[in-house]
Amino acid sequence: MLAIPRGPRRIVCLTEEATEWLYLLGEEARIVGISGYTVRPRRARQEKPKVSAFLSAKIDQILALRPDCVFGFSDLQADIAAQLVRHGVQVTIFNQRGVEEIFAMLYQVAAMVGRADDGLALLEGMRARLLAIEAAGRALPRAPRVYFEEWDEPAISGIRWVSELVGLAGGEDIFPELAAQPLGKDRIVADPAEIVRRNPDIVIGSWCGKKFRPEKVAVRPGWEQVNAVRDGQLFEIKSADILQPGPAALTDGVEQLHRIVCEWSRAHA
Repeated sequence: MLAIPRGPRRIVCLTEEATEWLYLLGEEARIVGISGYTVRPRRARQEKPKVSAFLSAKIDQILALRPDCVFGFSDLQADIAAQLVRHGVQVTIFNQRGVEEIFAMLYQVAAMVGRADDGLALLEGMRARLLAIEAAGRALPRAPRVYFEEWDEPAISGIRWVSELVGLAGGEDIFPELAAQPLGKDRIVADPAEIVRRNPDIVIGSWCGKKFRPEKVAVRPGWEQVNAVRDGQLFEIKSADILQPGPAALTDGVEQLHRIVCEWSRAHA
């Protein structure tokens, strides 16, 4: 009798969020290759071959792994996807940019590996915690103005899911109009003096894998006038915790945001 396949058995993950999610689902045995930027979970780096960066991939090595599915993220990986498709590989590229889209992407992956119910249970737990954080954020006496910086030179403001998480955590993103732009080049702060004019109460740096240097931020021209610098409110959230659109952002990332916002609000009540 012909068996019905229960989802892909040999998966390559070109970005970290799919890897982390499959491990959380207990389906890590399906993963045969990962991104070299993967740090969540840390053991994935010891257990799985690293076959891609973000904008490039080792196509020959991926093909040698005989994947029956490749998961990727965004139009920035379109060229990698096209090469693999031309070699007959099934590729699924997600393009989640907001919190609801992250939930949808995670559910789709769970369903693809036959774990829809388990995935839904995990996601409902994450959503319940987000709702609790949102309620606590609304109850804060003051909402700090937050500048989230993805990169320093040039200054790039936070992507949409980060902006949404800042709001859920009880803060106010000072560049909501830039957050709506999906590409980093379109979130460049054209006039850095505008950051000073918008005068954030909190600055959070997450420099895409490069260590955030608050001492360098504090001495930028004119920044001595910024509330966040004056009050010592310069923080780092590591990019692995907030800038990958998957489980990390919905758990550790938002928890760190909420803690920072709550501490500021209590100090300025």
